[in-house]
Amino acid sequence: MQVVNWLPRTELPFAAPSRPELLETPEPEPEVALVQAPSAAAPPQQQPVARPADRPKVEVPRPSLASTRNGAKPVEEVDDTPVVAKPPPVPPPRFALQLLRAGRCLLLVELPTGEAFQSRDPAYLLLKDILRAAGLPDAPQIVGEPVRWPWLNRGTMDQGPEAARDFVQGFLSVQMEAAPCACLWLIGLPAVKFAGEADAEAFNRELQIEGLGSAWAIPGLELLMEEPQRKAAVWQAMRRLMARWKESDE
Repeated sequence: MQVVNWLPRTELPFAAPSRPELLETPEPEPEVALVQAPSAAAPPQQQPVARPADRPKVEVPRPSLASTRNGAKPVEEVDDTPVVAKPPPVPPPRFALQLLRAGRCLLLVELPTGEAFQSRDPAYLLLKDILRAAGLPDAPQIVGEPVRWPWLNRGTMDQGPEAARDFVQGFLSVQMEAAPCACLWLIGLPAVKFAGEADAEAFNRELQIEGLGSAWAIPGLELLMEEPQRKAAVWQAMRRLMARWKESDE
């Protein structure tokens, strides 16, 4: 019958005394409340929706009056205007020219060394040969001092290519007013460039210069010595122009 303990209702005669712990009544166990699951018909409780976090505001620090007084520079606004790069300044040209007169022709000759001609200079001897071939005196007269550019080594005066051109043309104009000139010889690239406003392509050609009249462009004496084959083109051009100064001599 699975009886663990049995207690008589009355005291039995000649029975052993009962154990006291068997006579204690155990306390009832506390009841556990059962939570009933929600039925399908009951509406589910809505969970609170979390609000999105506000976008953080970024504040640009502004300099205070105290920081400005202490030497801190305020933040300047960025200028979006495109910056136009200025062209670099053009360095002044460098050359030396000597003006000579042979008969009724004026010769503006590039000085190969930058110094005045000497009687035994190879370039000067070549010039004498060209004058004899042209039927002109082979002992040309020197007119004034050599024209050297830049005119000034210091100062704020404009000494660019345009200023050099104006100076050379003005110098020639004064000399041509002092004595008549049948033809102006421009010997060397600097003479052709700054007196005739032309380049090396004008060699052995006749130029018409405003205010100066007719001119003949010739390669430089140094170039003729380095490249003797150029002398043939000079001779052919000379034959076409020779009548100009010969008629003047007559």
